[in-house]
Amino acid sequence: MTALPKAELHVHIEGTLEPEMVFALARRNSVTLPYADVATLRAAHAFTDLPDFLDLYYACMAVLRTEQDFADLAQAYIRTAASQGVRHAEVFFDPQAHIVRGVPVDVVVTGLRRGLDVGEAESGLHADLIACFLRDRPVREAHETLDALTPHLGSIIGVGLDSAEVGFPPGQFAPVFDRAREAGLHVVAHAGEEGPPDYIWEALDTLGIERVDHGIRALESPELVRRLCAERMPLTACPLSNVRLRCVPTLAEHPLPRMLAEGLTVTINSDDPAYFGGYAGDTFIAIADALDLSSADLITLARNSFAASFISEEDRNRWSDELADPPA
Repeated sequence: MTALPKAELHVHIEGTLEPEMVFALARRNSVTLPYADVATLRAAHAFTDLPDFLDLYYACMAVLRTEQDFADLAQAYIRTAASQGVRHAEVFFDPQAHIVRGVPVDVVVTGLRRGLDVGEAESGLHADLIACFLRDRPVREAHETLDALTPHLGSIIGVGLDSAEVGFPPGQFAPVFDRAREAGLHVVAHAGEEGPPDYIWEALDTLGIERVDHGIRALESPELVRRLCAERMPLTACPLSNVRLRCVPTLAEHPLPRMLAEGLTVTINSDDPAYFGGYAGDTFIAIADALDLSSADLITLARNSFAASFISEEDRNRWSDELADPPA
């Protein structure tokens, strides 16, 4: 089922930075890394929780300096995702994580957009960009970041909210989300990964989000599940990430089957595939095996991904039609 047509709605482009590329870009930009080699860096991919992962995630970003670096990163992701059946991707990036390192937003957006466009020309995989605000940074910075992004609104389709969740409820970002919506951008937010169901409620009611990124803890609130089902609110689940960050003990214990049984509009995504063990197609294979999902279940998940995408009805129908006779 690797080649099953699908959309990917929850992938951080910085999380596609494979160890080999980390070292290649470090050499290109004369960056000294605290790791001896690729094997040592891969060995560091044993995380105890989300903050532990984020420490390494941000450290590896130090090698991203130039427009070409971002273009190469985006193109590499498109190449891999296309080989695994992804037809459309809505790709997160973290402007603040680069701004604080002295890398201008112009460099980041222009490089990423160029890499995605080259990748689409090569593979046919269409991709859009969603800029995420870091929830563990001041709200003032989020407003400043949106200001910096304003000249690039033609290159992005939305804004999101990510980074360390516990202790950083989403409601404080409501004013900047209102500004983004007024600018014509879609709005999404990470909620209910490590944080409680209350964070999902808050993201829905104060941010007005159109998708819940992660959302696995929604199952702790039957009332919330009923609301999510009634509103057909998409949840962009990331099973491999949930296991690697200790949100779920093992893949076999992932709540995905229950989410499907409850009627939630859940989609499957890779999150940070260079760190969590697989890209979109790899994730479909892993959950099919560990959770004993049927072909019908996998097709439902793929169909949900197109339904939840910020794409035209024409594209949605075109890609969904491929699922009528999916590849093995």
